[in-house]
Amino acid sequence: MVLDTIPSVEDIISRFPREKSSLINILNEIQRVYGYLPRDALEKVSEELRLSMTHIYGVVTFYHKFKLQKPGKYHINICKGTACFVKGSSMISDTFETELGIKKGETTPDGLFSMDEVACLGCCALAPAMEINGEVHGKLTPRKVKRIIKRILRDEKNDA
Repeated sequence: MVLDTIPSVEDIISRFPREKSSLINILNEIQRVYGYLPRDALEKVSEELRLSMTHIYGVVTFYHKFKLQKPGKYHINICKGTACFVKGSSMISDTFETELGIKKGETTPDGLFSMDEVACLGCCALAPAMEINGEVHGKLTPRKVKRIIKRILRDEKNDA
């Protein structure tokens, strides 16, 4: 059996022309491989494309899809679409913030949870909805959110 190896940042950059117009494609590929954009990877991109770190950070922070922090083991996406918003997605975000001590775009210090808000999950009939690592949870209440967090923490403790 052949194991897939994770390509280095240098390998990723080498697949693209060394020009400014390749920046977004390179950033997309680095994030696809690593799950986020590590600072040392951005420094290598800066060096190889001869772009300032200020320019690169300007691009990274302009596009919401780019992440500068490593996502948690359990990545939470809270739907902020119209149906979810009307049915209380703000309460769901507030509950996560209170229970986990993180805000949108952050990761808990233990690396277990990260949270983001997304424009729409396409689950309007389940509003308010969220997904955790791609698994959709709907018709949420603060109480359901607390139960989900407790279940994950219990499972993590049992796996340890």
